Order: sequence, then structure tokens, then C-alpha cells
Amino acid sequence: MKHPFFAILLLAATTALAGPDELKQLQIDAGKITLIEPVPAGKVPPHTVVKIVLNPGKDSNINVEVCLPEADKWNKRFIGLGNGGAAGRISSGSLLGYMARGYAVATTDMGTAPNSDSGIGKPDVWKDFGYRATHLMTAVSKQVVQAYYGRAPEYSYFNGGSTGGQQALQEAQRYPEDYDGIIANVPAHCRTPLHAYFLWNEQIFHLCPFTPEQDASIIAAGNEYMAAREMPQTAGKLVSDPRCNEKDIAAVIALARKKDPTLTDKHAAALQKLFDGPRHAVTGERIFDGIPFGSSFKIAHGHLYLFQWVFGKDKDLMSLDFGKDIDTYTAALGPYLNAENADLSAFEKRGGKLIMISGSADSCVPYHASLDYYERVIEHFGSLEKAASFCKFYIVPGMSHGPGPGINSLPDMLGLVINWREKGAVPHTLAARRVVEGKTGLEFPLYPYPEKTVWEGGAFKAVNGPRGGVERVAERFRPKAAD
Repeated sequence: MKHPFFAILLLAATTALAGPDELKQLQIDAGKITLIEPVPAGKVPPHTVVKIVLNPGKDSNINVEVCLPEADKWNKRFIGLGNGGAAGRISSGSLLGYMARGYAVATTDMGTAPNSDSGIGKPDVWKDFGYRATHLMTAVSKQVVQAYYGRAPEYSYFNGGSTGGQQALQEAQRYPEDYDGIIANVPAHCRTPLHAYFLWNEQIFHLCPFTPEQDASIIAAGNEYMAAREMPQTAGKLVSDPRCNEKDIAAVIALARKKDPTLTDKHAAALQKLFDGPRHAVTGERIFDGIPFGSSFKIAHGHLYLFQWVFGKDKDLMSLDFGKDIDTYTAALGPYLNAENADLSAFEKRGGKLIMISGSADSCVPYHASLDYYERVIEHFGSLEKAASFCKFYIVPGMSHGPGPGINSLPDMLGLVINWREKGAVPHTLAARRVVEGKTGLEFPLYPYPEKTVWEGGAFKAVNGPRGGVERVAERFRPKAAD
């Protein structure tokens, strides 16, 4: 798909490597190169940094940064990196590790600089943040690569988590020709329902606060109650599969109150709403699912800037209702921000490979919307086998909002998707490690959904786990994507 905002001024028909001089002659519609800086060798190999500003809409201001290794070190691949939260800034340091490994690499601030207030009342910024900035970053970066090296990349990959996961799935759905392989880590793809979940929780916490000690007691209750469904190595320590029903919610609340007498009837009523999740105030339709058992309340709220984009900076967000106000908010932002289209056929047909990852203890971007999205992909393609031939989904036991020290350690996911796309090495069993207080604890194999890890006969093995089991976000809160 050619994007109308960009055109390259073709220079002499040559494949000779030219470097920065060719970049200086590169013409970009609706944008400009603001910096071309060769960086000498130091702590990292020598490279060239290119900075670009794009203005595809009246209120657009998209910053892009491209990092290019020297020609003889380039591995002929391009990497697009995702951002996080409300974006608005570029972490230049995040590019250097990939550059040092031989990749041409780029990222964008998604058009929300200097901060999230830039989106208040500006649909151009909504589009940029939702999908446009990432695609345009990709298009212009490939033009820079072509000009600098005299050839296009042989393969292109995208790696993003959280907001970067939203970017990842938007790319697979809207612009399947952009990338050969994509990693969507803890993806915030069900974006407007997710932020409705944040608001739902924020309003509850505003009326009924929980102390850190109470939060810890509630986590412990979830771990203890779900222990009977765990392997011996994880029982009582984490919840690897938080799928639950009303009976489970009632039991965890009762156990939490037994463990912590400071939890009152008011707390119990709040917990019921927190674990169940937001529903439409008039119709009762599911807007998003609730906080997963075994995860902390600390990162399950906040992030209310999307409501300010629609209702203004001065709006009392604690007064927003989950009827008419949620309808207004969804209609304004949902078509641009949500990456919910299960039709990945164009991506699949071009040989694209996609790995999705969620954490079972992530209360910031809970697993359930991604699990259901994967189920809808399976429905679209007609079978699990067909969907899994190009898309794998892993739920990491006990992982919160992304892997890292003290949470979980995963293998090199970029390497996995590259080997899958280029060598046909289909990922299946991953080696995962549970790290607690700086010490490696449980090491275990991780299998793609719906398989799960069990301990049987003195060894880990894979068994078929249950499918589905989470309530689907109502279709009206996942409106059709708009251009």
C-alpha cells in the first residue's frame, strides 16, 4: 500500500552506497529531515542518526528517529520499535542496542509530544497515535534506508510492548506489507475498552481506597484460592491461569477478608466490581473484563488522558458515567485507536509471522482481551492450526506488565520471529525463568495457547488447556476501524 503523504525524489539510477550525502537530497512530502548526524565510534559502533518531522494532518507533529549502522556492518534488516504509555518522546538509547547488532532501526514519538495534552480535541493526533505515525515512520525509514545503503532492507520486523503492542497489531491489521515479522508484547490493542477499565477502577479506588497491605492480602488470597489449579512448583505463589467465574470471585473476596480483617463490607463490594470489570450502565454489555487474580491493584488505574482528549482538560473524570459518556468516548476514539480486526489474511498470505505475549499477573494490560482476540483470529481462519501457522500467543505465568528482573525472563523473541520468517523454524516450547529477589527460581517450559504446562511423572509436559473462558468485549465497544 503506497501512502500519499510520502514521495521520494529519485536520484541517479544507481545502487552505489552513498551515505549522508544522498540523505541530504532526499525530499519528503508533508515532512522534512531535521538532522543527519554521523556518530563516531565510542561505547557503541559508529553510526548515523537521522531525525525527521512529519506533518500529515493540520495538527500533526510526528517525530521519527532512524539509527543506521555503517554499511559494512548492516545485516540488511530493518527494525521498527514501539513506544509506551502516551508516548510523546523518543528514547534514543533504545535504538543503539539494535544498531550495534547490525540492524537499521527506527522509532517514533507517535505525534504526542510534548505530552498527552497534545491530543485534547485534535483528531489528527488521535489518528497519529492510533496508527498513522507508526506506518509513516515505517515508510519514511525505509526510504532513508534505501537512500543511505542504495538498497531496500531484505526483511523488516516490528517489536513493541504495551502501547507498542497496539502499534504492532495495527501494523499487522492495517498495513500488512510493512513488516515480515511482528512481536506484540503485552499489547494494549483493545485500547478504548482498556482505558474504560482504568477509569472504572479509578472511580472505585476514589470512593474506596485500598492500602498496600490490603492489596498484598488480596493478591495472596487469589494465589491461595487458585493453588489447586496450579503445578506444585507454582501453587500458592502465582496464578498462571486467572480465568474465573462469579463463584471464584466470591470465594477470593471471602478468603481475602478472612486473611485481612481490615477489609470491610465496602471493600468487598468494591472488589466485586473490580474483579468483574466494567459494564455499560444502561445495557449491561461487557466493556472490559476485570482485574486478574494474583495481580496488583497498583498498575490497574490511572492513564486517563484519553478521556481528556474527548471531554477536555477541565472535565471531572470522576463524574463520567458508563452510559452516554462511554458511548461518546468510544465513538470518538475507538475507530482510530483500537486494533481489533481479526482478519489478518493479507499479513498471513505475504508470509508474515506474529508472536503475541501476555502476562497472567498483568493488571495494567490484562491478558483476557488478547486471549479473546486470538480466539477471534482462530474463528476467522477456521481452525487453531491455521491461525497458529503464522500467529502464536503465549501467556506467561506470574508475569506482570512485561518481562524483566524480578518478574520473568523470556528468550530472545526477536530472534524467534526472525528464524520463523526466514528459516521456517516454528516456535513452540520456550524456556522461561521465574526470577525472585535477584535469584533464579523456577525454570519451566512455556507453550503456546491453548497448551499449558503441567508437572507429571516428575517432569514438565504440555497438555491441551481450555479454550476461551473470558467474556468477550461487546462489539459496539470495538467499532470498525476508520481511516
